[in-house]
Amino acid sequence: FPAGMEFSIPYDTSDFVKATMNEVFHTFGEALVLVVLVVFLFLQSWRATLIPIIAVPISLIGTFAGLYLFGFSINLLTLFAMILAIGIVVDDAIVVLENTERLMREEGLKPLPAAIKSIEQVSAAVVAIVLVLCAVFVPVAFQGGIAGELYRQFAVTVAIAVVISGVVALTLTPALCAMILKN
Repeated sequence: FPAGMEFSIPYDTSDFVKATMNEVFHTFGEALVLVVLVVFLFLQSWRATLIPIIAVPISLIGTFAGLYLFGFSINLLTLFAMILAIGIVVDDAIVVLENTERLMREEGLKPLPAAIKSIEQVSAAVVAIVLVLCAVFVPVAFQGGIAGELYRQFAVTVAIAVVISGVVALTLTPALCAMILKN
């Protein structure tokens, strides 16, 4: 810089983004611990516990990929949406897992037929969950004005997370149930 010229950064948001990223990882860790405890407590199977441990991170990674496709950056709003989405993406995988486990226990089905029958039974419910949550968050993305600009990334992030979670619940989760679960 020329002599006597100085610069300063009046407002640095990177500290807030770093703190929020730490909160996302913290929330993700808490969610995984709670999922492991609840699934193991109710299903009493370590094999069943592995399925949401695999499915939930894949849903969240898919959400980041969706953010990239929409041209969104990782900022406070998308990270806050990810914190909310962590609680939502857990549910879809657990619904399919619990129904598959129930069919194996009550009807004596092997894992693959139980997973197929489970998807036949709960796919409409999973799709309904996805559609209802999208119906709540997608209209916010089209809101005008300053509020619309602020909440657009939040709403789209949650909608992407919900859709990807539904796809994972309808595809990967039953495949994992068929491969991992044992009678």
